[in-house]
Amino acid sequence: MGVSINYQVELSSEAEQLAFGGRLAAALMPGVTVFLRGDLGVGKTTLCRGIVNGMGFKGNVKSPTYTLVEPYEVAGQMLYHFDLYRLGEPSELEYMGCRDYFDEVSICLIEWPERGEGVLPEADLEVEIQVRGRGRRLLCQARSEQGLAVLARLNKG
Repeated sequence: MGVSINYQVELSSEAEQLAFGGRLAAALMPGVTVFLRGDLGVGKTTLCRGIVNGMGFKGNVKSPTYTLVEPYEVAGQMLYHFDLYRLGEPSELEYMGCRDYFDEVSICLIEWPERGEGVLPEADLEVEIQVRGRGRRLLCQARSEQGLAVLARLNKG
């Protein structure tokens, strides 16, 4: 890819993590795939909740741990939140028609993407969440031109 933009932020509370999700939502664009990495309980779903709410969704944002994917439509924009923690093997994604979710107009947020390796498309943006005391450090790395555009927008905001 050549050029890489990274973005790092320290957050001291769940409220700050939700607020950052709102900022990230404003920087996302149709067709972007975001991988969310981090240990169990670091707040991947919390960040997704902030993104979905930041896009304008007013209902309950729940973890799709058992359903694997939760769809949201906000102002005509489709957003899919995947949680692959309970995925047995990557081929299960093929059976559920996974490839249909990834197109030039949908935004896909994927928790535990390593469990879908070989079936999932490449990420445009990777967000790693690390525990820092009672807070969190988020490390964002662009993996495509679209990811670069998202981080550039995030840096401006």
